Amino acid sequence: MMKKPIVFSLMRDQSVFMTVIMSLLTFLAMLALGISLSIGTGIARWRAQWDRFATVQIMSTDNAAAAVKTIEQNRDKFESVRELNTPEMQDMLRPWLSGGADLTKYLPKMYEIKFRDPADMASIGADISKNARFLTHASALKTSMGAATRLAWISGLMLALILGTIGLCITHIARNTAQLHRRELEILTQIGARDAFVARQMQMIVARISLTAALIGSAAAAPILALILATAHGARVGLMAMMGLGGGARAALVAMPIVIVIFAIWATRRTTFALLKNDAA
Repeated sequence: MMKKPIVFSLMRDQSVFMTVIMSLLTFLAMLALGISLSIGTGIARWRAQWDRFATVQIMSTDNAAAAVKTIEQNRDKFESVRELNTPEMQDMLRPWLSGGADLTKYLPKMYEIKFRDPADMASIGADISKNARFLTHASALKTSMGAATRLAWISGLMLALILGTIGLCITHIARNTAQLHRRELEILTQIGARDAFVARQMQMIVARISLTAALIGSAAAAPILALILATAHGARVGLMAMMGLGGGARAALVAMPIVIVIFAIWATRRTTFALLKNDAA
């Protein structure tokens, strides 16, 4: 079988330049997607870890007995109940205490409760709140979760902007190639070549550039993402330590370069048809 030659081609410098640009954009797209997915995974893991925890603060000794009684009455709905000791409470308050402050006498009695079912938190919390302060860990971490969610959305927005830039680059490739080979286009039109044939030639050029760029960008992004996740896990505690990539997230990252290549080929076809239509008009 004879190999069909490509009618159009880019000059070497142009091909290298467009490959570098597409590689960089693929690299940035992979990073943006990876960061967004890893933050989303961290949020899900963080929420799953803390959505069953609550803290009870008994501020007044007059209400202590009633609050403890309510806790004991609902023991079967708790996976665990633990009273925090004075050193633990002092460690929690240390960032807000001056060096010589001694508030031992003023520290409340505190219990950390882990519920078996988060659905029980509202009703039991309402009963406990009659005699003590009932604080869910999820509400306490709401600000941190909100900030993480906004970061994930920002990463998603960056990904959308990068994909838009890729579309512009593909349009530029198609227009530039059409300008370079305007004479060939005129000859093909005169001999009755179909628009689909011309578009297919352009798609072959862009497919070759996009495939090369996808391999380069993906290979460069993989170690950077691994480094980011390793640095986050170094925190050991907190939301950053929960960041990661599950099976679905990894599959999405693998599919991302393929999507970019398909998108580039599709954009080339649309742009080429639009150019041919304008020239015909």
